[in-house]
Amino acid sequence: MMSNTTDGWRRPRRVPDARAQGPRTPIDPAKVGRSSVRRRARGMTHGEAAAALADAEMDAHLDRRYEEAADHSSRRAAELAEWRRIGQFLAVTGGPYDPEDDAVVQEELAAEAAAAEAREAEQRAAARVAARADQLQALRERGTLKQTEPRDDEAARDELTRRAGSYVQPDVDAWLARALAAHRGHYADPAARDAAAGLLHPPVLAHAALLAALAQLVPGAHGDQLPFAARLAAADSEAVGELAEFLTRALTAGSPA
Repeated sequence: MMSNTTDGWRRPRRVPDARAQGPRTPIDPAKVGRSSVRRRARGMTHGEAAAALADAEMDAHLDRRYEEAADHSSRRAAELAEWRRIGQFLAVTGGPYDPEDDAVVQEELAAEAAAAEAREAEQRAAARVAARADQLQALRERGTLKQTEPRDDEAARDELTRRAGSYVQPDVDAWLARALAAHRGHYADPAARDAAAGLLHPPVLAHAALLAALAQLVPGAHGDQLPFAARLAAADSEAVGELAEFLTRALTAGSPA
């Protein structure tokens, strides 16, 4: 008999975390079927491939009444289609069949390799974002985030927000807005500032624009002296953006606001 804990509940069985095992690639029955045909067709002549197609069609006819699973049916259809394609290919080349000489096969392999490389690049990028988010979290816990220079941290900001269940990160947003307004870190590059318009949320952009305008209006003022700017941007980012644009035009023209 299984022993219970003192409160009457069974101790939960530890289940391995599926995330630690990595994402599983779903099995494509049609792809499996095509690969199987190509292996069996290697070295065949046109006549042999035609005979193999006839056998496959007969097997499909006999087994049709038992094919209830969708994946089995799709594999069977893919196998028949591949036998027909290889037969047509060998009708031109004569054989023997070699997948390495088959342009269709080589194009598929190249596409699969490119897709795998793209997935690996996405995984590496996601790992970098996660590591940077960990670093920013450690900096904010130590109270040294304000002294840190930003570097392509828009994605890390979104990762921190995702981890917090979509809760807005006001300290991180204020840090990014001040850096953008002062052209600090990677925002010293005009291209990075232009890109930020499509990466940062409207309240952050409005906050930065207002800080930049107020810095021109009151030289020497810094973010810690303007806490109201963040509250205004959070309340109505569109109005704050319009205000910042109005102040910038007025200051550029040299006329009083």
